[in-house]
Amino acid sequence: MTVVATALGGKVRKRVVILGGGFGGLHAAMGLRKLPVDVTLVDRRNHHTFQPLLYQVALAVLSPADIAQPIRSILSHQKNIEVLMDEATGFDLKQRLVLLKTGARLEYDYLVIATGSTHSYFGNDGWAKLAPGLKTVEDATEIRRRVLLAFELAERQMLETGSHPALNFVVIGGGPTGVELAGAISDIAKLYMARDFRHIDPSTAQVMILEGSPYILGSYPPDLQAKARGQLEALGVKLRTGAHVTDVQPGYVMVGDERIDAVVTLWAAGVQASPLGKLLGVETDKRGCVMVDEYLNPPEHPEIFICGDLAHVMQDGKQVPGVAQPAMQMGDYAAARIGRLIGLSHGSEGTGRNKGFRYFDKGDMATIGRKAAVANLRWPFKAHWSGFPAWAAWLVVHIFFLIGFQNRFSVFWSWAWTYVGEQDGVRLITGSQELPGWETKDDLSGNPPSRPLDLGSPKSN
Repeated sequence: MTVVATALGGKVRKRVVILGGGFGGLHAAMGLRKLPVDVTLVDRRNHHTFQPLLYQVALAVLSPADIAQPIRSILSHQKNIEVLMDEATGFDLKQRLVLLKTGARLEYDYLVIATGSTHSYFGNDGWAKLAPGLKTVEDATEIRRRVLLAFELAERQMLETGSHPALNFVVIGGGPTGVELAGAISDIAKLYMARDFRHIDPSTAQVMILEGSPYILGSYPPDLQAKARGQLEALGVKLRTGAHVTDVQPGYVMVGDERIDAVVTLWAAGVQASPLGKLLGVETDKRGCVMVDEYLNPPEHPEIFICGDLAHVMQDGKQVPGVAQPAMQMGDYAAARIGRLIGLSHGSEGTGRNKGFRYFDKGDMATIGRKAAVANLRWPFKAHWSGFPAWAAWLVVHIFFLIGFQNRFSVFWSWAWTYVGEQDGVRLITGSQELPGWETKDDLSGNPPSRPLDLGSPKSN
């Protein structure tokens, strides 16, 4: 086992270890750039992903490179930081060590854990292969593969048999991710793909949201929930609230005793915290989030800071949501707090040394489709927007927060090309050419088609 530490000029500086290169981890790292500390950031991937735009990759509007950038590139000008592509598997809190998957150990004086969350299938982990969620670039490209492949297989089967299964897409969960996925699927089917196929009509695709609670976008005000519902229905999306999914199988889902056929099923119904929280041996909530105090510290560990989705932070009687905006603010706070603690250790009283974390909520936004969105603004003024104004605000905000100028330019150009010009996005299918359940509907096993291929009778466009 190797212990990694740094000594400069014969004097060991304070070492900060950051686990996770998401919003919380990156903001903590950048906040430490001017402090007399040595920083090690560990992530199992070499890139930071701008998660709010993952669904745009999943539905072929953007490419993965538009919303992801190597962590080393982002932090290349920060001289007091090193980046390790590895994964934390445990801790020795008494010795202040992080145990890594490769067998190495990292010493720390301060530890920032911002490893985020993953999908929760509420104990039905077997559903994961049948209904992928959306947390990573790999998830996004898998969803893209399935959605685009459904149309391709339908076109092929129409040629072989003269019919194809109904193009029903089911999204489980009516939160922001579910709403965004459903609206985008409807958009690409009706606006961008209809003219490209000769034997099927993609615009007949049916998208359905199954939401267990009485409302979609449950965290939004009632008027914006109604606006979102109206915009989704205008896109042809069917909404089923109070619909509790009881089973997911290849090619269909069950809501109670009702079977709902689905060529593609997507999961947007629940998340659970990174398993690292439980490995700390401290109190966690039912989702695995670490219970922290006002300084983002677990009990009896002022040297450890929990940020982002992994932190259970209460403010004004409510839990701070596990989304990008609070994660960034937590990372900023952790860095500032470490700076104050270092100042105290050198005999300085510091300014605001006991100031706890306070989340400044600027509002929420969810895009629904081309030029359609809802926005619950709380800063710089309070307002409820919907339709094109909300979509324009959403576009500006998301471009502004992208890491790197090149990404901003690329994303803006891709959006302009796709949304304004109604042009093709990044419609690439990679990987397997099979869909769960499709082969049970008709014989696609490679046997000769049941009738000659009718290549001379495309539908009129």
